[in-house]
Amino acid sequence: MNDSSWGAPPQAGYWGASDQGPVQGAAPAGPAYDAHYAQQTRPMPIVPDVPEHGGDQDDGQGAARLSGPLFRDEPFRDDTYRGENPSAQPYAAVPQNPEPMPDAPQPAQPQPQKKTAGRDLGAAIGVGVGLGAVIVASLFVVKAVFVGVVVVAVVVGLWELTKRLEERKGIKAPLVPLAIGGAAMVVAGYVRGAEGAWVAMALTALAVLVWRMTEPPEGYLKDVTAGLFAAFYVPFLATFVAMMLMADDGARRVLVFLVLTVVSDTGAYAVGWRFGKTKLAPRISPGKTREGLLGAVAFAMVAGALCMQFVIDDGAWWQGLLLGLAVAVSATLGDLGESMIKRDLGIKDMGTLLPGHGGIMDRLDSLLPTAPVVWLLLVIFVGSG
Repeated sequence: MNDSSWGAPPQAGYWGASDQGPVQGAAPAGPAYDAHYAQQTRPMPIVPDVPEHGGDQDDGQGAARLSGPLFRDEPFRDDTYRGENPSAQPYAAVPQNPEPMPDAPQPAQPQPQKKTAGRDLGAAIGVGVGLGAVIVASLFVVKAVFVGVVVVAVVVGLWELTKRLEERKGIKAPLVPLAIGGAAMVVAGYVRGAEGAWVAMALTALAVLVWRMTEPPEGYLKDVTAGLFAAFYVPFLATFVAMMLMADDGARRVLVFLVLTVVSDTGAYAVGWRFGKTKLAPRISPGKTREGLLGAVAFAMVAGALCMQFVIDDGAWWQGLLLGLAVAVSATLGDLGESMIKRDLGIKDMGTLLPGHGGIMDRLDSLLPTAPVVWLLLVIFVGSG
């Protein structure tokens, strides 16, 4: 060991030495130092341990501790302690009154959204007016043409329903026997009334059972069950429209049926959109409200009173009130029924054939269950004609 390393006395200013005399609390001289040099040595300031990176505090908190009051008056630079740069100043202390940081930008307040119909309202109105014109023209010109319009609507509706069942659930309801049997049901209802409709329904069900036997047995039960449901839901309920048409004033009866259903839907939409707050069936159709249902009832009852008084022979206004109430309830239940089917399938619309409306089934949802209700009440009020 040479004298210039451990045994050599420190130079003035080196390692913080001073010539101000002994310092209280100085550490005793070690073996390599004598008492004279021990008195000229002052102890290093004790720096508390700082958590290493990755401890319980994050980097920002660790930096705050280093710049806190505990270190504000203590020099920290190595070259200052060593005397290598005597003129160097300790690191800058944190100012007592730092300038406030600029306020963080506040998130923009959401603007209240306007209520919308959820569809292209212009397209919906245009398509609705066009369909209404075709139906009314066929209804009052040649009844058979109107029956053909009903058959086309039934076949397209069956195609949409069976297509969605196969796409979303893997259920293959036989479309061919359903389409042929559905068309036969409507025609039989117009020609032979309720008796012909029931016979056609039975034959259609048998055709569905036999047709499905040509394929493997896996899924047979669910396929034929869906087929029987489709046969009853679409063509069989539609036969009541054809049965209304059989009466002498059949065209006017069908017109009243269509008008009351459309007015009920319009009243539900208008009142629900403007005043709707209380959900009617949020798990099935979140857009429907109880206020909308009241609007449907009010609109349909007024329209029913006018129609029974001025359109239907031997009709009375009070009968129209009951008819309008029944139509509002059945149309709403029909709409909710199809909404339940679409919720189960996980779709918004049954099809895309009609811009602004969806598919044919999305227009038949309230018409189909309303048809037997109107047919029955008209028979009770004014007879079968």
